[in-house]
Amino acid sequence: MTETISSPRLPDAPPDNWVDRWAPASWRPYAKLARFDRPIGAWLLLFPCWWSQTLAELSLGRPYPNPWDLLLFLVGSFVMRGAGCAFNDFVDRDIDGKVARTAGRPIPSGQVTPKQALAFTAALCLVGLVVLVQFNLFTIVLGASSLLLVAAYPFFKRFTYWPQVMLGLTFKWGALVGWAAVAGGLALPAVLLYAGSVLWTIGYDTIYAHQDKEDDLMAGLKSTALRFGDATKPWVSGFYTGAVVLWTVAAMLAGGGVIVLVALAVAAAMLAWQVATLDMSDSANCLRRFKSNRDVGWVLFAGIVAEMAARNWG
Repeated sequence: MTETISSPRLPDAPPDNWVDRWAPASWRPYAKLARFDRPIGAWLLLFPCWWSQTLAELSLGRPYPNPWDLLLFLVGSFVMRGAGCAFNDFVDRDIDGKVARTAGRPIPSGQVTPKQALAFTAALCLVGLVVLVQFNLFTIVLGASSLLLVAAYPFFKRFTYWPQVMLGLTFKWGALVGWAAVAGGLALPAVLLYAGSVLWTIGYDTIYAHQDKEDDLMAGLKSTALRFGDATKPWVSGFYTGAVVLWTVAAMLAGGGVIVLVALAVAAAMLAWQVATLDMSDSANCLRRFKSNRDVGWVLFAGIVAEMAARNWG
């Protein structure tokens, strides 16, 4: 990176993001490589971890979540999402320069070299390892195994119209890790939560992919947005319905009650709003609905925590 290359705000970053406003100029390309200026992905990685952790604690009758574990998952999710994005940008460095939305990313725009991106990826992975080793041995092994998925994911859009499936399998691994961190192993609720979260990811990332469908076609890339086309709404509706059903079964098996069911109903209504108001030809519309999934995450997390608290008060 040279000092003469500027680091402009990327088109899908909030105008008031902290990186462009406060980060030192020399840090900005790396912060953008890790998507710290666009943290929505880190939140979507984090919530299945928190859901799984709190469901496991609910099943054990605990009155509130372990705050230390919540913090570890928070740090780990932001760091490892950053590592995944940096590696993805390294792999896609030639493709990104051909796509309008990604041409300004640090590698294709020349702000960061490919070698620097790999070094930055390794540094973030080391931080993630420090976080991971705070958990039990089963969780350490389980969490580390996700690196195989992380490494494979960037290549799938080159040969299948279903890269969103691989993204879901990779991005929602925390639904297994959160339970393991509490229980020291896995159980059916965690597996169902993971499966539902994979379906959720396929749904919301299909919406996201509609922003790039024209550029993807020209670059020879594939996505579920291109696969579904005008039938996107019924497909996404089906994925979201499956997600809510699996989440509900997982929550009930973990001991969830009325409060969790109310939270699930609210989350279902939010997902239905996304589908009903989706305009696939409007990139801003797609981005807004994609980002609203963070609110879905907060609703379900708050419902599980409230259920724990209500039982303790009772």
